Amino acid sequence: MEEDNKFSYFFLGLGLGVAAGLLFAPKSGEETRGLIRSKADEGREYLKQRTNEFKDSANDAMERGRSTVTRQRDNLAAAVEAGKQAYREAVSGTSSNATEGI
Repeated sequence: MEEDNKFSYFFLGLGLGVAAGLLFAPKSGEETRGLIRSKADEGREYLKQRTNEFKDSANDAMERGRSTVTRQRDNLAAAVEAGKQAYREAVSGTSSNATEGI
């Protein structure tokens, strides 16, 4: 968590440094504004791409989780059914053994 925080501050500082450098660059205001606008558009596209990648990976993780839960539920249901069957066999075996002894 602390490492993520350090990276966030690093990139924030990097972005502020780039922005300050662009604002004080020896270009005309119109050229600088155009450059800032194009870089903002590039950043927006990058964020869209990263958001889509994150969404896809989250969907994959959610699907794997659903699959795991379904498999575990099926295993549990099978174990419960096997336990019931074993109980029925034990009870019917005990009652038939009791009646055979009479």
